[in-house]
Amino acid sequence: MKVTTVKAVALLLCCCVAACSHDSGFKKASPQVTAATNMQLAIEYMKLGNLVSSRDHIEQAISEDPGNPDVQTTAGLVYERLNDMRKAEKAYSTGYRLGRNNPNIQNTYAGFLCRTGKAVEGEKLFAAIATNPLYQTPEVALVNAGVCVRGTGDVVDAERYFNRALAIHPNLPEALLQLGNIAFDRGDAAQAREIVLRYLGVNPPSSEVLWLGLRAERKLGDSTAAAGYARRIQTEFPTSEQAQMMRSGVDR
Repeated sequence: MKVTTVKAVALLLCCCVAACSHDSGFKKASPQVTAATNMQLAIEYMKLGNLVSSRDHIEQAISEDPGNPDVQTTAGLVYERLNDMRKAEKAYSTGYRLGRNNPNIQNTYAGFLCRTGKAVEGEKLFAAIATNPLYQTPEVALVNAGVCVRGTGDVVDAERYFNRALAIHPNLPEALLQLGNIAFDRGDAAQAREIVLRYLGVNPPSSEVLWLGLRAERKLGDSTAAAGYARRIQTEFPTSEQAQMMRSGVDR
């Protein structure tokens, strides 16, 4: 059913291109137009997990419009999913070079740097993005910077970034969750509990925050509250990683 959906998308896009060509005197669609079409198809196939078709379409897009930073960045995403890190690095860096004035492309490249052992460069780029007036969600870049440095074990700087994000967006779910997990990891289950309650008071629940609540309550000795979180995970997020761990007996 999903493959059929992608084929329908492909047919629709092709028809649009054909219609544009017809309206302009049967002129062939420009390489930029067909590249954009192939890029969108690559994204749709990637969402469905069909990485071979995704790769084929993005490589076609690159051949048609190699100077398009969005095409290059999408290629980076596809190659990374394929675990072809050499090509991913080349595509991401090319997209970054071509799109230096696009903070969204910079954000994507910074994430790649953090995921591939270049946390210093990634953090620096995220911090710069957060101050870019063209970037409309600086709190997201700050959270990304925090996640990046937390991955290196720098909890102090990570907390600083998450709190800066909350100063901009006080109810930001990811920043609250990160701070809650940091509190729990350092043994402060009471603070973790407070953060979970704050999160649930202003945001829809997630399996991750309920999981944190379950562990915090168990640490604090409140078996009734812990059981409540456990039930919520199983009933509201039955296919989540946390629910699967609980069914496997890994619930501590």
